[in-house]
Amino acid sequence: MFRDLPRYGEYRTTRMPWCPAVPGHWELVRNKAVMAVKVETVGAQSGGFDLLSLTKAGVIYRDISTGKGKIPASFDTYQVIEEGDLIMCLFDVDETPRTVGRARQHGMITGAYERFVVKNGVLAEYVNWFYLSVDNVKGLRPLYRGLRKTVPIDQFMASQFPVPPVEEQVAIVRYLAHANARIEKAIDAKRRLVALLGELDRSVENNLAGSIDAGMTDGIPIPWLGSVPPAWKTIPAKRLFKEVDRRSVTGSEGLLSLRMREGLVDANDFTETPIPQESLVGYKIVLPGDIVMNRMRAAIGLFGVASKEGLVSPDYSTMTVADGVDPDFFLHLFKTDAAMAEFRRRSNGLGTGSSGFMRLYYEDFGAISLPFPPLEVQRSVIVAIDKQRAETRPVRSRVLREIDLLQEFRTRLVADVVTGQVDVRSIAATLPDAPELIDNLVSDPDDDLDRVLNEGED
Repeated sequence: MFRDLPRYGEYRTTRMPWCPAVPGHWELVRNKAVMAVKVETVGAQSGGFDLLSLTKAGVIYRDISTGKGKIPASFDTYQVIEEGDLIMCLFDVDETPRTVGRARQHGMITGAYERFVVKNGVLAEYVNWFYLSVDNVKGLRPLYRGLRKTVPIDQFMASQFPVPPVEEQVAIVRYLAHANARIEKAIDAKRRLVALLGELDRSVENNLAGSIDAGMTDGIPIPWLGSVPPAWKTIPAKRLFKEVDRRSVTGSEGLLSLRMREGLVDANDFTETPIPQESLVGYKIVLPGDIVMNRMRAAIGLFGVASKEGLVSPDYSTMTVADGVDPDFFLHLFKTDAAMAEFRRRSNGLGTGSSGFMRLYYEDFGAISLPFPPLEVQRSVIVAIDKQRAETRPVRSRVLREIDLLQEFRTRLVADVVTGQVDVRSIAATLPDAPELIDNLVSDPDDDLDRVLNEGED
């Protein structure tokens, strides 16, 4: 399905930087010949519409009951969306994860987006695939204007668009539907493997290498955790971790970033724009061995151990550790399901129960009773967990790289197919029809189109 796809015989040049040439028999028209802008606000009838959102997964229903994201005071200015419409975000194009999607449902979406209705004779799904390929390389960049990187609608409508014959649009959409499904199936399988590896790591971490047993009859009970061996102590967190508040006067120590998987790392490794030194004045200083807690995200285990001196957000808690404490042991403990549930229970905030709105203050954290095993036990637990992760880490890294390669391959394939760099007509004729192949076409397709649509169905 993917090997040895032929090229067309002749090509013609275009004025599209992201698509310098298309097959010679394809038409080159302006966007305004392919689609029309349509504006229809919901007004006072917004209660009768489902809220939609433009995402990397396409146009989806949005559940506002979760409280996530910005919710306007009124939806009256939102616009009506009908099934088959194309939605485009033509501002902040570089920063927007996805700027185009085709609606598969009726609903409403923010009036800041552009709504397009594809004209008869052009397959809406082909237009969608084409602009997905453009979006993948941010190909509209030459049209940007202003600080918001906005594409003026008149310039967008005047830009070129390649239109294959109708039967080729059908073949392209059919081929991409099947190719995308096959690639997505492979990606899903690899994602499941990554999830299973994560669950394996989590199971070892949750049990701290088998040291904690909720059914232990002669152990020391900790209400939120279970029973720990009799040789261990239980002690309030404030006696093991002391909050300190060292502030930078120059901002020169270097910013650290607290991340879920990587821990406390150099912020420059995760941003393209260095933060000015002067803006870091007043940030908290951490020293090697300190433990750092993101108070707003403690309930999802966002803690880290500093391996070098640096700066963290003033809203974080920075703590030194007592003698006999290996901070890495407690870092693992704080990421267990039981610990995160206890942090959530003790957090204060807006009362929704979501960790995103809750804050764990040091006073509440310090009151939690923690297990305190001998130092050699702490270190043996760390060794056991590290051994487990040493086995899963290379497998996870390889599988994640394979996922990246599959996604890169899909991006390249889509671009080659929708711009005619490869000819998929023959192979598409052997594939069963994909859904929505003939919407938006002229009402009386000719015999050639009937033949293309019916091939491969026996």
